[in-house]
Amino acid sequence: LIQMLRSAKKRDVLQLLRRAPEEMLPFIVEAAVAAQSVASLAALSDFLDFSKEPKSLLEKFLYAAAFSPRPSGELLHLVLDKLDGKQLAPEVQETGIVAMGSLVSKLCQQKLCGLQQEVRRGVETILRGLRSAKEESEAVIYLLALGNAALPETIPTLLDHAEEGPTTITTAAISALQRFPAWHISDKVKRAMRRVFHEKRKSYEKTCRLAAAEILLDNEPSSMDVINILLATNEMEAEIATFLLLKVQNILH
Repeated sequence: LIQMLRSAKKRDVLQLLRRAPEEMLPFIVEAAVAAQSVASLAALSDFLDFSKEPKSLLEKFLYAAAFSPRPSGELLHLVLDKLDGKQLAPEVQETGIVAMGSLVSKLCQQKLCGLQQEVRRGVETILRGLRSAKEESEAVIYLLALGNAALPETIPTLLDHAEEGPTTITTAAISALQRFPAWHISDKVKRAMRRVFHEKRKSYEKTCRLAAAEILLDNEPSSMDVINILLATNEMEAEIATFLLLKVQNILH
């Protein structure tokens, strides 16, 4: 079906979408996303009405986009256009934001960051949404998207939220930092994680401290970091202390 859709004209793909039995429609939408031809994406653009379609079908489309192994700039453009400035069901909006981060990351892995205007638009959309988020739950979704995107220029934003935000925000920001490869975990990131783990600025929830310790231990830890984390386990709950001790033992092995 995907091979057929890649060679089909827009009107044929659109006709297939419009005539498909309801139970087959999600499958055909997934196939059209996988095909990623200009015609199949144009047909999806015409067919999918985010103000009318059932949430399940829209989420199916967004998940298919997010999990596409080699997405195109046109696919990200389609997702951006469908989400831009529209009043959507919260579930669809959240899935779309997280999918956007995943698409940005995969396009950058294909060395298309600087070549695709849509990538910059996607990042700006996520950052703008994070700045304007009024609810913690909303901000968390944008932080998850930044974690999916894993772009080094967003690390300062993640660090600000990791140290200064309430618990849910701090947890999401540190989780996002854990998605970055080791070469992006700079001394600045490590200094911030030490402040979180050792609670230098404020009291942090235990899951935040544990995540901060993991970042320190997983990214070329210094001997002082290992020593200080081991010393701190004396004052921590038994389960967390045991987890950190096992992590240090694994590093030694």
